Amino acid sequence: MLFLLWILAVILVVSGIVSLVRGQLLWGIVLIIVGLAVGPGGYSIFK
Repeated sequence: MLFLLWILAVILVVSGIVSLVRGQLLWGIVLIIVGLAVGPGGYSIFK
């Protein structure tokens, strides 16, 4: 389960960075924040 959360967090953060590069500022920020909230490292809503 921890590994799946880590993979999901990485996918969300990378998608957020790609969105920022494409100019979708709000969507990119939302994806990065959700990725950090889901991920097992740092801040996590599942702790």
